[in-house]
Amino acid sequence: MRKIKLGSNGPQASAMGLGCMGMSISYGKPNDEESVATIHRALDLGVNLIVTSDAYGAGVNEALVGRALKGRRGEALIATKFGNLALGGGGANALTGGHPDYVPQACEKSLKMLGVDVIDIYGLHRVDATVPIEDTVGAMKRLVEQGKVRYLQLSEAGPDTLRRACKVHPIAALETEYSLWSRDVEHDILPACRELGIAFMAYAPLGRGFLTATMKTLDALLPTDRRRDHPRFGVENINKNKDLIAPIEAIAAAKGCAPAQVALAWLLAQGKDVVPIPGTKQRKWLEQNCAALEVQLDAADLAKLNAAFPLNAAAGTRYPEKQLKALGI
Repeated sequence: MRKIKLGSNGPQASAMGLGCMGMSISYGKPNDEESVATIHRALDLGVNLIVTSDAYGAGVNEALVGRALKGRRGEALIATKFGNLALGGGGANALTGGHPDYVPQACEKSLKMLGVDVIDIYGLHRVDATVPIEDTVGAMKRLVEQGKVRYLQLSEAGPDTLRRACKVHPIAALETEYSLWSRDVEHDILPACRELGIAFMAYAPLGRGFLTATMKTLDALLPTDRRRDHPRFGVENINKNKDLIAPIEAIAAAKGCAPAQVALAWLLAQGKDVVPIPGTKQRKWLEQNCAALEVQLDAADLAKLNAAFPLNAAAGTRYPEKQLKALGI
């Protein structure tokens, strides 16, 4: 597994990470035994960037990750987050997600759930519009000084927030959605990261599974699947979006690989500072994702994909309307 330096001031990380959210919530039924086996297989393959959040099942996913890493802690970079109170079911008190008094409380809980003494990469899951970013990052900086956290990250932050945050403490990475059908970060967020020496951790790099070419109708999703609430998976939009998949399938057929690998290879081709963190709870898909590192797209392939997926190519927004307000702050 190829390793890269995560930003100007971050640790050595695998060129691809493992997103763990779907192991516990949102997508299908949990299978803890297979999820633990998947995390172990990731470590065997050299994937050391293991990504979770306290919001994924109100700590349930962190506990799962901690259990999987027991005895193998030294092989992993644990990246967890705090501050997404809406997804996590609300806070324990009246403090907002980015309040400086809430930051150490959240950290202590995550340390306990993970069963570790230090978190490698600690992130703000959503920027708190009611709190100056300097105050939130200042509280996160104190965790670094106390030895409870090694590096800091933000998630779904806008360019101005990134610049202000970096004046308080170095930010190793920004974790934000990025894929062929979610390219809005290319306008100003990705350039800001490069200006500031921040790595880009791309979550949902397979368009929440859509770019795998395996879900062209809603029949592919269980009734409880969270994607049914996302506009792009609505009946009318999914019927339009399925037509976007053809160029990916054509390139995959020509190269003898899976469409998902083409989508990940495109993302990897956007720069060595872009680290996809596809999520899966099954070893077979993890292995397929990692094999995308060996898929080579030439200039013609990239041009074909770029033309097929211009900005706003997808029908529907990437989140429900009520969640869009928390993005890019």
